Order: sequence, then structure tokens, then C-alpha cells
Amino acid sequence: MNVRTLCLAILHHQDATGYEIRKLSTEGKYAYFVDASFGSIYPALAKLEDEGLVSCRLEQQDGKPARKVYSMNEEGRKELRANLRESPTPDVFRSEFLLIAMCADLLDKGDMERAMDVHLGQVEDELQKLNDMKDDLPEGSWMHEFGMSCVTGHRQWLVDNRERIITYSAEQASNAPHKQKTADPLTTAAE
Repeated sequence: MNVRTLCLAILHHQDATGYEIRKLSTEGKYAYFVDASFGSIYPALAKLEDEGLVSCRLEQQDGKPARKVYSMNEEGRKELRANLRESPTPDVFRSEFLLIAMCADLLDKGDMERAMDVHLGQVEDELQKLNDMKDDLPEGSWMHEFGMSCVTGHRQWLVDNRERIITYSAEQASNAPHKQKTADPLTTAAE
């Protein structure tokens, strides 16, 4: 998937400005699909318009410049349908917290405790964000349950393994000058 398909998907559900598309794709219910920025959304919308897949109308605003509102047409729906039939690429998971954990030998126990607390707070914020958008999804939608399951599982694993991670980090830090390695608790737990 790409930003172009994301724009079409949003416009399938509602007419929107470029700003609204960016907000929906970074903070709203579309934030979980494709990484999109102003720098990628506006060129994608311009190209979609040039190709006749979306139309744009100007809406006047009191005391402000007119805003461009994009709408998808039938050709855009065909394009979206074709794009959605393509095989999805693997999901991407990135975590700065895991990088911190990988370099735990450079940190003391307090540093790792702070990193863990911050990360757990971020996961809690994500759960709240998912709860807040539940009403924006179709009734009976399994998508909300899926997202909640993923993030709740993430949080639970961190809570269950908090002390193990912090202890491991402290051991790595104390052994670092001697370059001795203790067993990675994540690998050990999987065995």
C-alpha cells in the first residue's frame, strides 16, 4: 500500500481536504495503515486529480482562503478496488524502546526503569486512542477488537516481564566492562 491508496480509501468514506487526510492518517482511524506526511499527501492528491480519479472543489470560508475539498469518483473507486486486491506487504513493527533495550549495557537500572515507564505510558496512550476512535468505526466492527487485542497483549507482556527486563539490563550494565554476556531473557523465555 502507498499514500495514494490511503488517500483513495479515505475519500471512499468521506470528502476531505489534504489537511483532513493528513490528520486522519496521522492521528485518526487511518493512522495504522500507511506512513503519510504533508510532503507525500499533496503530491498524491495532485496526481490523482490529474489522472481523473478524484475531483477537487473550492469551498469558501469566512475570513479565510477557500479550501480544496477532494472527492473520489467512480474511476477512483475502480483504482482503489484494484489496489486493495493486491497482496499486502508484511506489517512493519518498529520500536525505539527495543533499541534502548538492545543497548542496555550502556544504561544503569534507573535509565531502563524510566525507559520502561515511558514506553508503558505510550502503550496506555495508544489504548486510549483506540478506545476514543471506537465510535468512528462501523458498528460490530472487528477492527477495533483486533487493534485492542494487539496493543493490550503488548502492554500485558511488558507488565508481566517488567522486572525481568530491568534486571537483565542491570546485569548487562554491570558486566559490560568485562564484555561478559548473560543469557538474553527474551531468547531464554522462548526456549
